Amino acid sequence: MRGLIKAMLMIVVAIGTMACCHCKKVQRSDNKPLIGTEWQLVQMDGRGVSVEADLFTVVFGQENRLSGLGACNRLTGDYEATETGALKIGELASTRMACPGMDRERAFFKMLTEATHYEIDGPMLMILTNGELKAVFQAR
Repeated sequence: MRGLIKAMLMIVVAIGTMACCHCKKVQRSDNKPLIGTEWQLVQMDGRGVSVEADLFTVVFGQENRLSGLGACNRLTGDYEATETGALKIGELASTRMACPGMDRERAFFKMLTEATHYEIDGPMLMILTNGELKAVFQAR
């Protein structure tokens, strides 16, 4: 009887631990900060992206300003981010040079402006739209 009570108590504790929302959001101590880190695109829309020097990057700067580079055009804009992962990127301004990869650049800019959340896991930044993973960046 004592063993049965002990087993049931262990099950209740295990279920309580698994249901703990705070437990699921354990912060890693090696996370890169969103602000001030240069992020290089490595995956977009579920497909790997070849890492090309300085292309498809973004930096979330101070005073809610971001900057970056697409296929060949520089971008800038405003953003709002919270410590809990909410993210809103305003309309982006960019230079207007033509170069190979313009379709990918347009998709990159669109993905940024449609972002609703972000998550950071070590050196990786995940951009999500309504819970769906849209892009993965790696800290440089």
